[in-house]
Amino acid sequence: MSFNTFGHLFRVTTWGESHGPALGATVDGCPPGVPVTAEAIQHWLDRRKPGQNKYTTQRREPDTVEILSGVFEGQSTGHPIQLMIRNTDQRSKDYGDIAEKFRPGHADITYWQKYGIRDYRGGGRSSARETAARVAAGGVARAALAELCPQVKITGYMVQMGPHGIDRDRFDPDEIERNPFWTPDATAAAEWAEYLDTLRKSGDSVGAIIEVTAQGVPAGLGAPIYGKLDTDLAAAAMSINAVKGVEIGDGMATAALTGSQNADEIAMGEDGPVYASNHAGGILGGISTGQDIVLRFAVKPTSSILTPRKTITKSGEATDIVTKGRHDPCVGIRAVPVGEAMMACVLLDHLLLHRGHVGENRGHIG
Repeated sequence: MSFNTFGHLFRVTTWGESHGPALGATVDGCPPGVPVTAEAIQHWLDRRKPGQNKYTTQRREPDTVEILSGVFEGQSTGHPIQLMIRNTDQRSKDYGDIAEKFRPGHADITYWQKYGIRDYRGGGRSSARETAARVAAGGVARAALAELCPQVKITGYMVQMGPHGIDRDRFDPDEIERNPFWTPDATAAAEWAEYLDTLRKSGDSVGAIIEVTAQGVPAGLGAPIYGKLDTDLAAAAMSINAVKGVEIGDGMATAALTGSQNADEIAMGEDGPVYASNHAGGILGGISTGQDIVLRFAVKPTSSILTPRKTITKSGEATDIVTKGRHDPCVGIRAVPVGEAMMACVLLDHLLLHRGHVGENRGHIG
């Protein structure tokens, strides 16, 4: 399998399988002299790890990160940083029944058609377990951003579970860390708890929509046509397992607007241009405007469910399938820190590209 690497100057290669001995990431391109510690990276992994409440998989993984190279005396050396996370709570026997069957809605069938071999133990590389490596790499990216562009603040949260969305009039950023759904709406969190509990007990699952914002991003990141910042953000989000839709700013909703409604009017402020709105999500022509960058992505329902579904075997015979084991009733919950990590990696990558190609912004206003 190829294409396990993303990024241009800040490059991340993830490796390992859901039920293998370990997984991890090789991070290449981190500037030297960045404070990097296992403890700092662990903070972000602890937000993603499974088994923290009844609304996520009950697989118990400590997700303890080990730094094997690229860091000396607490600082990055400029060489590749090797991050490893050992798997300690695999139960591969739970997947024995699906070795010859394909789970509807899952990558089982396409992996088999392409490669002629698949790791049915939890899905191998197609498992959401792979995202732990991305979060670890995102921890390195956040550390570098804190050194190079300390005003950047990345925040992810869930804005919709199934058909139930938040009320943005109740948006409270302090609420995000207080509930198991990473949502800024306390009322929605209470309603979702009851809704998801019912689904979980019935053996079903549901999807979600995650929003990730980045404040304090300087204007000028990204390049026209094939190097657009939003192109790489969209690709990064779509690469997350189970993601089926991505939008920047108002995204699909802009199709219903007129030009006069969609245009973010500009005025001159004390420190430069200010915008009356942010339909563009902080990116115009593939280049950051200095406004908040707004990324939104849709996560499909978990495919491994206890509800019987019709399928076929590798020999083409019709059959039913029930997936045993420990699965997320809403995998979108743990996608929040993953989305944040991908935002961090892409922003750092484009910051390094901008510094290498342009340096300081050349066009001055006022």
